[in-house]
Amino acid sequence: MEHLLKAIIMERLCYTQLVYDRINRKLGLHLSPQEIESFVSDIIKCTDEAHILKKGKNYYISNGTVHIRITINSATYRVITVDKI
Repeated sequence: MEHLLKAIIMERLCYTQLVYDRINRKLGLHLSPQEIESFVSDIIKCTDEAHILKKGKNYYISNGTVHIRITINSATYRVITVDKI
């Protein structure tokens, strides 16, 4: 089920201009929207399914190796933010 969830998240993942700006600001980066999409996708791909948590209306994908947590709206699959952990 979770492997399927990860595939669904990857397929439906979407972004807004606001989130591109937020990710760059929070992580101290200067990436283009395409680079951010690749960065987020790569983190999700290499994150074990056990680290995908649905809490309330969001999915939280935590990757301890790269010290990143991605927050995704579970209804729209829109990336909300990316935080350092």
